[in-house]
Amino acid sequence: MSGGGNFSGFPGQSGSGAPEMPPLVRPPAAPTSPGDESRVSEPVAFDRSAREAVEEPTLGRGPVEAEAPPARETVEAQEAVRDALFETGPEVVIGPTGRPMPHIPEPGPVDTPGHTSGHKPGGANGGARVIAMCNQKGGVGKTTTTINLGASLAEYGRKVLLVDFDPQGSLSVGLGLNPHEMDYTIYNLLMERDVEFDDVVVPSGIEGMDLLPSNIDLSAAEVQLVHEVAREQSLQRILAPALSQYDVILIDCQPSLGLLTVNALTASDGVIVPLECEYFALRGVALLKTTIDKVKERLNPKLEIDGVLGTMFDGRTLHSREVMERLVQAWGDKVFHTVIRRTVKFSDSTVAGEPITSYASSSAGAASYRQLAKEVLARVSTGESARG
Repeated sequence: MSGGGNFSGFPGQSGSGAPEMPPLVRPPAAPTSPGDESRVSEPVAFDRSAREAVEEPTLGRGPVEAEAPPARETVEAQEAVRDALFETGPEVVIGPTGRPMPHIPEPGPVDTPGHTSGHKPGGANGGARVIAMCNQKGGVGKTTTTINLGASLAEYGRKVLLVDFDPQGSLSVGLGLNPHEMDYTIYNLLMERDVEFDDVVVPSGIEGMDLLPSNIDLSAAEVQLVHEVAREQSLQRILAPALSQYDVILIDCQPSLGLLTVNALTASDGVIVPLECEYFALRGVALLKTTIDKVKERLNPKLEIDGVLGTMFDGRTLHSREVMERLVQAWGDKVFHTVIRRTVKFSDSTVAGEPITSYASSSAGAASYRQLAKEVLARVSTGESARG
């Protein structure tokens, strides 16, 4: 995985194999040698008027000579370094991740459900792209991202299925449903052979987006699946009929690395890791990467990390900016350029039981998830083209 190789074990976790994020201390700027003007760490503002000698009359001391202006070759070299840092010049916008914001193309059109033209998010077998929202730490924005990314993808014409694979049922509640009043949930689909996919799937209230609901019954499945043959492939088996009906399937995982999460990773083509911009959340991603690598090696060779998403970002605080800096250092281009900032609108939309894209369509949070949807589709399309 690009950008994620420079890890070492956490203090006190020797032998775990889990990589560690870089220390939360910013390295000092490298000193430059005298006379080496070409080694600059940031763009320099040039005042060309300062090149001209300025003479000012002073009281009894005669004119004051200005310092000799820098040679034209030196100034041009500094300008070239500045332009190289910004790739296409100073007009490039630096995003919250500290990298230049790329141009993210608009998603292409959709021909039929499950088969797209343009930006195709298809899975390894040509059907729906299955993406797991995974992080063993709770409260990092997995459910919020599943709901709002799914709604944004539906706005772009994709047929989306949300899978609530958390016994807490937060995804179902966040879409205004009461999972305890439902006749069937994903637990019945997993454990009862006579229950079919169409018996469980329900509309989410958003056009183009459906839901497989969950409730506390799913917690029993983790115990019961232990005695099943091929227990890690149970979710993959029940999602097979949906692959031809949808373009994207998003799985909201529980905050643990247990058997249910392993099932979700085994059934998925990609993983999105929502990560709160806070230090404890940063440390936990190392163990998650170890689990993903094991699933890829032993159960699901096609599994890829589609991206790491910074959530609850507050650019006004030094801590959020430092965590984002460490995240980019450790994961490189795997970090999405889009970040999700803190806003009370997310809590309000959850209470209302609908995505922020419909509850507060013109809000900054809705715009961020629409941009994330575009970036996900662009990344997946690029990855599919490269592998093809």
